[in-house]
Amino acid sequence: MDNIYLLMLVALTILAVADIVVGVSNDAINFLNSAIGSKAISLRTIMIVASLGIFIGAVYSSGMMEVARKGIFVPAMFTFDEIMMIFMAVMITDILLLDFFNTLGLPTSTTVSIVFNLLGAAIVISLIKISAADDVTIADIGNYINTEKAIEIISGILMSVVIAFTVGAIVQWISRRIFTFHYEKKMKNFGALFGGLALSAIVYFIFMKGLKGSPFYKELQGFLEGNEYVIMVVGFVFFTLFSYAFQKLTKKSILLVVIAVGTFGLALAFSGNDLVNFIGVPMAAYHSYEAWSISGVAATDFSMEILEKKMPAEPFLLFIAGGIMVATLWFSKKAKTVAETELSLSRQGNTHEKFEPNMLSRGIVRGSTLLSSAIGVIVPKTMQERINASFQKPEDKLLTKDQSIDAPAFDMIRASVNLMVAGVLISVATSMKLPLSTTYVTFMVAMGTSLADRAWGRESAVYRVAGVLNVIGGWFFTAFGALIAAGTVVFLISWNKAVMVPILLLITAILLVRNYLSHKKKNTTSIDPKTLKKSESSTVQGIITESADNISNVVSRTNKIYSDVLKGLAKEDSSKLKKSKKGVDKLEAEIEDLRDNIFYLIKNLDDTSVRGSNFYITILGHLTDMAQSLDFITKKSYKHVNNNHKKLRFSQIKDLQEMDQELTSVLTEIANVFDSGKFERISYVLSRKQEILGKINDKIQKQIERTRTEESSPKNTSLYFNILLETKDLVNGIMNLMDEYYSSYQKQ
Repeated sequence: MDNIYLLMLVALTILAVADIVVGVSNDAINFLNSAIGSKAISLRTIMIVASLGIFIGAVYSSGMMEVARKGIFVPAMFTFDEIMMIFMAVMITDILLLDFFNTLGLPTSTTVSIVFNLLGAAIVISLIKISAADDVTIADIGNYINTEKAIEIISGILMSVVIAFTVGAIVQWISRRIFTFHYEKKMKNFGALFGGLALSAIVYFIFMKGLKGSPFYKELQGFLEGNEYVIMVVGFVFFTLFSYAFQKLTKKSILLVVIAVGTFGLALAFSGNDLVNFIGVPMAAYHSYEAWSISGVAATDFSMEILEKKMPAEPFLLFIAGGIMVATLWFSKKAKTVAETELSLSRQGNTHEKFEPNMLSRGIVRGSTLLSSAIGVIVPKTMQERINASFQKPEDKLLTKDQSIDAPAFDMIRASVNLMVAGVLISVATSMKLPLSTTYVTFMVAMGTSLADRAWGRESAVYRVAGVLNVIGGWFFTAFGALIAAGTVVFLISWNKAVMVPILLLITAILLVRNYLSHKKKNTTSIDPKTLKKSESSTVQGIITESADNISNVVSRTNKIYSDVLKGLAKEDSSKLKKSKKGVDKLEAEIEDLRDNIFYLIKNLDDTSVRGSNFYITILGHLTDMAQSLDFITKKSYKHVNNNHKKLRFSQIKDLQEMDQELTSVLTEIANVFDSGKFERISYVLSRKQEILGKINDKIQKQIERTRTEESSPKNTSLYFNILLETKDLVNGIMNLMDEYYSSYQKQ
């Protein structure tokens, strides 16, 4: 049985490496989002600066390892056997929880995750101990758990969310009023002052938070503490002079230096303080095993009072951990996914919104709009005009949602404010000994500056607010999920360590591999060649040519979906009908995306090609009509089969198959016309319109006669008429599309 603890220690070491990887993948956005979003400096430079910050912070983080030992529970109340079970449960659930958020692309707090994992596992073990003892009750659980610390952390979370958002919004609003979006000229005059303020705040943050708790900090502690105000004033003067000299000598903005130093500072603070979240538990387990193995006492009797003593981390292990963190930063694909989420929520222009609006986000936006209107009545019009002038954006060429992805998400002013405010807030909280999450602070500062910068306009606010609410909701899920999951896992381990530990480790490995492969497949999937393409041409000729590909695409997909629906009806195959329904939904979404692009198309057309926009809009209208007819047919058919209504009669199925053959011949001909570019053959397609509509009318009449004499199923009759009538609308939509394209083709 003693070997099980050695195996658990080895497993914890391996889990520590995995935890560093998943933890850094989630936390990397904390210090990368401002630099990446502004694109002020190259990605390679950003990564090098961040890597230096991470590595230095990791090597000097030994003083922060005490949280995992005694910050949440009272070690003296537990035996070595119980502590090892707690630590194993914590590491398993922490890895799976963080990997879950990484896969979703949502930022969460590694601090909250590890704290509530420790809390959940410790509570369950405490309850097991209490239930087995006669002299204690559940009321004594406070002797086992540091409940005061847990409450302090929760209150710190709530405060940091509100304060960070508010302060970020206020500072950004003031900064934008001073510098505006046309800040280049004003930076020449006031850049030195702004640079001095920002750099002094960030450097102060580096010493107060980034190196706090490290051996290096102790050497400076006597000088730093008590002289904070003097240091800040001297730093401000020095960095103001430095900023002035930098701008004069290099002819570049001091904002470049602010962003680079701010990124370094946040990376330093992250690794120096959050490394405990990844390796604090395995290190505590190692020291526990070391003490127990030489004690000669049984694992179930050996008290872990030793964990209450301060025990520094091994420098070599910190060096290795720092190397793993840097490697993860460079190679993790999931870190990029999390970064995309935050950048999409703070992007200045329109982009592909990742979140769907909900009732709460709509209510918040509606209430904010009403409040803004009320304030507008009170504030003098002249003052409103002056304020609006500061927020007037440069009139560059309008970018589509696809083009905006490659453009900077925001400018260097906002990037600098993000880094400066986050650094100051974390420094203040540290000096006041208030618990907080660096993730929560940096994320909410970024959201506050986005709001103040009017990035959340009427076009995007409902989506952005929904995204922020989802992320915040995920934070509370992290705490609750960690508490419950760790408690469940430690209960299973306590039932039978020898059996459950290998099983749980195997399940963990399977889930991690599955999530990795799923994420890799999602991010390496090539662009579907069948996806509709947005028109990017600025001439009529170009629009007509580009539209030909989309028409061929829609016609081919319409042909397949219509045939599959009728086959599914004939065989009562609900899975085939459901698949067709998804195909229609995808087609409608793509057409809607094309309609969203109309604004940019019209804006970017050259003056001689404005009539092309009318053609494009009309074409999209006909494609929408076709998709809506398909949608109606598919949903009605799926509902009929899914509700187990009577199968269509043989005569009805035969008639529909005949219609399918007629429609297939026409749609195949249309696809060939547009694929080959022989548009003169459209006239032949148009000549078949009346023939097909006549056959549909004949079948409608035939069904009317059947209904009067032999039909006995109202559901069958309703479905059959619905399909024929919508097929008629579908044919009209196709022929109208052909007529419009043929007319425009002849006018060229």
